[in-house]
Amino acid sequence: MSILVDKNTRLLVQGITGREGSFHALQAAKYGTQVVGGVTPGKGGTTHEGIPVFNTVEEARRKTGANAS
Repeated sequence: MSILVDKNTRLLVQGITGREGSFHALQAAKYGTQVVGGVTPGKGGTTHEGIPVFNTVEEARRKTGANAS
């Protein structure tokens, strides 16, 4: 299975405030991916490295229009 990422990909990172999630979110952004939000239960309403954090994937998808996770 291949995953195609292009200029229209809007990425949502699950576990963005953890060590691995944070690392991969920042690397993706560094290489040009639109990281539009992250999810960490209990940390919704905050930001992490300038990226909005949501409590649930459903809420994040609705508010950001993310089309990849």
